[in-house]
Amino acid sequence: MIKHVETVVLDSQGVSAWLAEDRELLAMFQVFHTMGADFVIGANTIVEVSHARANLPRLQWVLSRVRVEPVTERTAKASARLLKAAGLHGHKYAIDATVAEMALRQPGPVVMLTSDVDDMARLCGGRVQFVGI
Repeated sequence: MIKHVETVVLDSQGVSAWLAEDRELLAMFQVFHTMGADFVIGANTIVEVSHARANLPRLQWVLSRVRVEPVTERTAKASARLLKAAGLHGHKYAIDATVAEMALRQPGPVVMLTSDVDDMARLCGGRVQFVGI
C-alpha cells in the first residue's frame, strides 16, 4: 500500500489510458491528487501518444495538467548510461530509458504508471515504485 507519493510519472501507456478516460486510472489519479502528488511526463511521450486517432483537444487538456520534462543532451547521455547499466540497448528501449532517467530525477517518493514494469524496474532499480497498467 502506497502511503505518500510526491511525483507520479506517466509513460505513454499511462497518458494513453488517461486520454481514453480509463476509470481505474482516473480513480488512481484522484488518490494521488489527494496526496498532493505532481504528475510528470517526458517530452518524447507526447510524440508517442500523438497519432491520427488521438483526440487532440483531450491531449491538450491532459498536457495542461502535467509537468512536461524536456529531453536534453544531458538527459540523453544519462539515459544511455542507464541502458548500459541495465544491459539493454537499441531503439526498443530508448524512450523507456529517457522516461526512467526523468523519473529518477523527480522528488520522491516516485510512482510510475507503466505497461512495462519489468524493463522500467531494470532501468530504475529500486528507487521508483511501479503500478502496472
